[in-house]
Amino acid sequence: MNRNLMIMSMMALFCYTGCQSHKEEQEEEFKFSVTSPLRKDTLVIKDYVCQIRAIQHIEVRALEKGYLQNIFVDEGKFVKQGQLMFQIMPLMYKAELQKAEAEAKFAEIEFLTTKSLADSNVVSPNELALAKAKFDKAKAEVSLAQVHLGFTEIRSPFDGIMDRFQVRLGSLVNEGDLLTTMSDNSKMWVYFNVPEAEYLNYKMTARPDSMMHVNLLMANNVLFDYPGLVQAIEADFNNETGNIAFRATFPNPKGLLRHGETGNVEMTVPLKNALIIPQKATFEILEKKYVFVVDKENVVHQKEITIAAEMPDLYVIKEGVSEHERIVLEGIRKVKDNDKLAEYEYHDPKVVIPHLKVYVE
Repeated sequence: MNRNLMIMSMMALFCYTGCQSHKEEQEEEFKFSVTSPLRKDTLVIKDYVCQIRAIQHIEVRALEKGYLQNIFVDEGKFVKQGQLMFQIMPLMYKAELQKAEAEAKFAEIEFLTTKSLADSNVVSPNELALAKAKFDKAKAEVSLAQVHLGFTEIRSPFDGIMDRFQVRLGSLVNEGDLLTTMSDNSKMWVYFNVPEAEYLNYKMTARPDSMMHVNLLMANNVLFDYPGLVQAIEADFNNETGNIAFRATFPNPKGLLRHGETGNVEMTVPLKNALIIPQKATFEILEKKYVFVVDKENVVHQKEITIAAEMPDLYVIKEGVSEHERIVLEGIRKVKDNDKLAEYEYHDPKVVIPHLKVYVE
């Protein structure tokens, strides 16, 4: 019995010693990693809230007064250019055309008769000119009546999608009343506002003959399949916001985008002499960002930093640290302000950055 107790005690002591030794070995194996900020030219992707507009979006209005007799296309349907959409009751305009045609026929007969008499010197040239003028006026009245009759047929001015009806079948519409709206969604114009400083950076770095490529992040956080081109910039800044509007054109071959949608434009912005650090070297306290800076005596000091731009795994620093300082990269949760590092490994930032998920070109 005593022998078994002795064996068990020895085994427990051995396990405790082994675990304690393994724990101490793990603690001894951990070494702090230190690096420095990296200064270089880079590119960052910035998001701008945008408004999506059809390349053509118009109001379709009645050109004549009358009862809406027929609607040939349903809401939300695609229509071809020249396709008949609405018919306003044409009876009165047909009657006017018939009357104008009859008067024109009468004027034509009168003109031909007068011309025959004039050829025989029976009537004067002035009478012939008067008959010719009456005939020309009658023909003009026919053309005008034909135009008015044509206005009773509302046809699509371009290939596009018809929006909601603003009137119903049988409604009495007046000249100028809104019938519906139409959108040509083959291409989309996407508007977004850019701050003055970023506009200046863009204009100073872009070639005169080049156009910036941008991407569109849709409202469901999915990237649109086709990139767009910035093709226009407004003439004036908004004095209240300090922004200027950019317009990017996106192809829309599948018709996914519709007039009135929103999203975010992702624009690549160049940064000169940017100061870059890994995000994992930072920590946050009360919505402020900090790093641990290691001084010449290897003492750690907590320093607040200001972020100028953010990229996956990286921050571009506006102020707080310099490229000549050393910051804790691995082990920021194992130290506190004014701790002294007994040992650490320094890693060149040019080696650290490429091993992150995203490498800055």
